[in-house]
Amino acid sequence: MKVPFLDFVGPYEELKPQLDVAYERFMRSAWYILGKETETFEQEYAEYCGSKYCVGVGNGLEALHLVLRAWGVGKDDEVIVPSNTYIATWLAVSYADAKVVPVECDARTYNLDPALIEAAITKRTKAIMPVHLYGQPANMKEIMAVAEKHGLKVVEDNAQSQGARSYGRRTGSLGHAAGHSFYPGKNLGAFGDAGAVTTDDAALADKIRVLRNYGSRKKYYNEVKGYNSRLDEMQSALLRVKLKVLDEWNKRRSVIANRYLKEMKSAHGLVFPFVPVWADPVWHLFVVRHPKRDELQKKLTDAGIGTLIHYPVSAHLSGAYEDAGFKRGSFPIAENAADTVLSLPIGPHLRDDQAGWVIEAFNAAVASL
Repeated sequence: MKVPFLDFVGPYEELKPQLDVAYERFMRSAWYILGKETETFEQEYAEYCGSKYCVGVGNGLEALHLVLRAWGVGKDDEVIVPSNTYIATWLAVSYADAKVVPVECDARTYNLDPALIEAAITKRTKAIMPVHLYGQPANMKEIMAVAEKHGLKVVEDNAQSQGARSYGRRTGSLGHAAGHSFYPGKNLGAFGDAGAVTTDDAALADKIRVLRNYGSRKKYYNEVKGYNSRLDEMQSALLRVKLKVLDEWNKRRSVIANRYLKEMKSAHGLVFPFVPVWADPVWHLFVVRHPKRDELQKKLTDAGIGTLIHYPVSAHLSGAYEDAGFKRGSFPIAENAADTVLSLPIGPHLRDDQAGWVIEAFNAAVASL
C-alpha cells in the first residue's frame, strides 16, 4: 500500500462543488485584489480565531514581518525567537533589520521554553515571537506573563496551528498579534501562497493594511514606504470554503493521532509527541524522535510510506545565519531534534486502512532497529 505524506487530491474532491461555486463567484466578480472576498474572509477568520481584526497578506513570513514593521521594530532592536522552528520565523526578524535572539525549546513540546526567556531579555529586546509548532500551542500563559513584566510585544507564529487551543482559547488570539500562513500544506491551506495577521489592536491592523498595499490607503497616495503583500480575491474565496470545515478536519487529524499514540509500540530511544494538559493541538504534524531516524525513514519508505523531516538543519546552523556566529552545541535541544525527528503521514483524508498500514509498518521498522 502506498501512503503519501500529504494528500492534496482528497480535500479538493470532498469540497469540489463548494470550491467550484466560490471560484465562479470570484471570476464573475471581475475583481481580483482587495475586494469583497478578502474583506469577508478577514471578518470570518477574525471571528474564528477570537480576534477583533484580520488583515490578509501575501504569506505567513510577510505577516510576521509586517507586524514587526508596524510596531517600529528595526535596527539595533532584538526579537526573541525559538531555537527550533522553520527559518521563516527568524527571517521575519531579519527582514525588519532586527537581531534574532534564539531561546532554547522545551524538549517535550519542541516549543519555546518560557522559563528561559527572561535570561535572554536585554535593553534592546522589543518583542517575543513564539511558534505554535507542529500544531501544538506554545505555553502562551507563561510567555505573556514574562512579556507583560518587561513591557514587550508578543507576536504568535501561528503558521501551523489554525484552530489549536491553549487554556481553552484559540491560537491567533493569545498575543498582541499573530501571523498566519495558508500555504497549501497547512491545516487551513490555500491553493497557493497566502497569509494573514490577526490582532485586537485597531491601530496595528490599520498600519498593516497600509503597509501591505504600497503604504497607501488611496491609490497613488503613499503615506509610507510600504510593500506589496496582499491576499488575493481567489485565495480568499477558496479559503472561505475550507474555513467552514477546518474544525471537522482538525478532529479527523486528532482521531488519527490518538490511534497512533494508542497502537504504536514503544521502543528504546523512541519518543512520541507530548501534549500538556492545557493544550488542545490540531496535529498539523505527527512527529516522533528516534536516534536511528534515517534508518527508520528508509524502512518506511521501502514500505511505501511517505515521511518528511521537519527540520533537518537548525536555523542557527544554516548558511543563512552563518554570520551570526552560532556553532554546533549552541542549542543542543534544537540540534537533537534536527538529527532525530521524523514526521509521519497525518491528515483529514488519510483512510483507516492507510493509517493501519502506517502503524503496522512503523512497529515492524522500529522493532528491527
